[in-house]
Order: sequence, then structure tokens, then C-alpha cells
Amino acid sequence: MQSNTIKIAPSLLSADFGKMAEEIRAIESAGADILHLDIMDGHYVPNLTFGYVITETVARLTKLPLDAHLMVTNPADYVDRMAKLGIQYLSFHPDTVFHPHRLISAIKENGMKAGAALNPGTPVSTLDELLPDLDFVLLMSVNPGYSGQKYIPVVTDKIKRLKGIAEQKKLSFLIEVDGGINDKNAPELISAGADIIVSASYIFSSKDYAGAIRSLRSV
Repeated sequence: MQSNTIKIAPSLLSADFGKMAEEIRAIESAGADILHLDIMDGHYVPNLTFGYVITETVARLTKLPLDAHLMVTNPADYVDRMAKLGIQYLSFHPDTVFHPHRLISAIKENGMKAGAALNPGTPVSTLDELLPDLDFVLLMSVNPGYSGQKYIPVVTDKIKRLKGIAEQKKLSFLIEVDGGINDKNAPELISAGADIIVSASYIFSSKDYAGAIRSLRSV
């Protein structure tokens, strides 16, 4: 895959919330393609991040597409409000709902791209019946909940399996990967078939956001 087709989605989880407007302007200027929002409820994952108010503020501050990852136990309750706030990509964990096809339909009917998120220990096969309806799959490469964790290597094989399924069945979903990604492992993930790279601490802990983003596109 050509590096210029890879989309980089910095996660605001590691941004300085005390100067959010400045951080967003800096990340836009640095060449980000998408802004990733980690929505955690303190129930599905052991952390509580931000909800509608911060999401609304971010949407007002940027023209970049917004990608919201719902790490919550009641994702269906978020769909209408997230659409109204301008979210373009919305992903949920299928194990949190009884009827995932219904939720996928609701996301699409609200004009957003629908994604399913898999934790590192959840097999790709759990999505077999959902893949034809999904716009993207978000593979978590750390156990969700906190920024700054190390990449779990088994996820590289999951990327390859998903890519193989897409090619074999002629499906057009994108593969997004999130967790512990840096300039050392990003080339391997891109070669395996990743389309969207999410990065939090690697980018926001760098003194050169643009350099960090460029390094993640390298193949």
C-alpha cells in the first residue's frame, strides 16, 4: 500500500486538555487526516474520559473528520447525538449490544460510517456476519482504557486475516488500528493491510508533531 493512502488519526486522549484549541490547530498543521476521540464510560473500560460537551467543543474547533470510538456499555444511546455533533466515523464493541446489525443500520441512517471495534483477545471470526455491512473495523492493539500502553504483536496477524477476508470476499471496509503504535511498528502494520493508524502518546509526546505523523506514514 502506498504511504500517501494511509490516514493518520491522532487520538486527543493524549492531548493537553488545558490548551485544546492550540493542540488541535497544531495537529491540523502537522498533517493529521482524522481526529480520533476515545469515548470511555468507566464501565466497559476502567477509565472515564469525555462525553458530549468536549466532543462538541472539538467539533467546533476543527474541520478534520472526527472518528469516535465508543468504549461504552450503551452505544446505541450515543448515535443520534454523535451524528448531530458532526462525527463522521463511529465505532462500537459488538459485545456490548444484543443486535449489532440494528446498531450498524442506525449509525448509517444517521449519515456516519459504521465501525466495529475488537479488543486484542477477540477473534476476527466474531465479525464474520457483520463485515459485509461495516465501513471499517477498528482493531485494538492494546487493551482499551489507557494511553501509553505497548503494542500487542498478535494484532498484526489479525490485520492480515482481515485484509485477506476483504480481498477474498471483495469487501470494501477499511482497517483501523489503535494502540501502542510508533515509527518502529507502523511500517509492519501498514504492510499487513492497515488503512488508518491511530496514535496518541507517540504523537502528542513528540516535540515535532509533523515529524511524528510523517514517520507513521513511512513504509
